[in-house]
Amino acid sequence: MRRREFITLFGGAAVAWPVAAGAQQGERVRRIGVLLGFAADDLEGRTRLTAFVQALQQFGWTDGRNVRIDTRWGQNAGDIRKFAAELIELAPDVILTSSSVATAAMLQATRTIPIVFTIVIDPVGAGYVDNLARPGGNATGFTIYEYSMSGKWLELLKAITPSLTRAMVLRDPAVASGPGQFAAIQAAAPSLGVELRPVDVRDAGEIERAIAAFARSSKSGLIVTGSTGAAVHRELIIALAARHRLPAIYNSRFWTAADGLMSYGPDFLDQFRRAAGYVDRILRGEKPADLPVQAPTKFELVINLKTAKALGLEVPSSLLARADEVIE
Repeated sequence: MRRREFITLFGGAAVAWPVAAGAQQGERVRRIGVLLGFAADDLEGRTRLTAFVQALQQFGWTDGRNVRIDTRWGQNAGDIRKFAAELIELAPDVILTSSSVATAAMLQATRTIPIVFTIVIDPVGAGYVDNLARPGGNATGFTIYEYSMSGKWLELLKAITPSLTRAMVLRDPAVASGPGQFAAIQAAAPSLGVELRPVDVRDAGEIERAIAAFARSSKSGLIVTGSTGAAVHRELIIALAARHRLPAIYNSRFWTAADGLMSYGPDFLDQFRRAAGYVDRILRGEKPADLPVQAPTKFELVINLKTAKALGLEVPSSLLARADEVIE
């Protein structure tokens, strides 16, 4: 059963008057740039944007009245860099980014316009901020987890598949946090008796070939680490896991809602709601250098029983008791 309500998706194009017309006379319309690592028609990306826009309204900012939101969608590093440059040309008051790839591209494009990032791992190690308490530059935002949490994925995969002896770890070589996530999984592997095989996520063909070859051996499973590249190919990855009967664990609920077996990670929508609070504070005069980078406040374990049944898995009652949500 869900423990939070689903956020209703709405279109941002329903404003029927020019942006400036909705503002009170003499009030300057502020401008917010948004850079997301999804295709424009991706439901998950739209849902995250909706969460941000709705939270902004609670702070008194309404798109089409006293603020204008310019959104760009990019699925690969080249497009993201291009759209980062486009947003800078629009001279926004503040920019919201999602993912390490989008944040890195935006920081390459500007070191003056305030940036609020979401869904980022290790912003200090990546050079986005000086430290978490005092970011020091033009960027601040929200991390999704520490590297050590990545070891939980292997522990949970072993719990739902006790016979597991081999696990493929899909990671994105373009993401600086990829090695850190894998290292945490690797640290947990010996005590669980699991051999790991890292595979880089580059394109659909490579993913399909790697999973097909790996799945020939029994007692195998799949771990999909957090990255924009994996999210772009999520339908393919979930379908391949089902086809080859591979138990798999993912980093976010939206994978499990799309028929993935199991996920463990932070509430991504909550990050976008909280980011709206930082955007509001920056629009009212605060500086990102003075706003501490925040960690997640909630982690979710989600299990899809329908997928477990299709894989012939009986989920232990102890694991079900730990789940925040069970999809039946």
